[in-house]
Amino acid sequence: MKVILLKDIKGTGKKGDVINVSDGYARNYLFPRNLAKEATKGNLKVLNDQKTAQRLREEREFEKAKELGKEMEKITLTLYSKAGEGGRLFGSVTSKDIALELKKKHKIDVDKRKVLLDEPIRCLGARYVEIKIHPKVVTKIRVDVKEKK
Repeated sequence: MKVILLKDIKGTGKKGDVINVSDGYARNYLFPRNLAKEATKGNLKVLNDQKTAQRLREEREFEKAKELGKEMEKITLTLYSKAGEGGRLFGSVTSKDIALELKKKHKIDVDKRKVLLDEPIRCLGARYVEIKIHPKVVTKIRVDVKEKK
């Protein structure tokens, strides 16, 4: 019997997959637990429509992320921090600081985990920091760390 999975089932398949299972497994396990529904023509058409809508939504998100990435490349963030001799900071500038400054100054909401810093910034100067906006879009912004007076 062909069924459409409504949820991920370990060892069987993922949500939205159309699979062949035995009649007993479908009637006694999958259907009563609302894990699957029968793959009729109508249900298959609804599934295809949902997949098409999902693909269009993902394409729109990708295009928006690319546009945002181009805009963000023009941004220069200036952060101020106390520094000692030789330009070493007292403390450091972290990805959280960069995300907060982006939100405050430019109204761009970025999760701190999406700011790709190998290690916190501990000295004065300018550098480029990568930000992952979308799984396929990574952009760079310039971060200037200056001494607070």
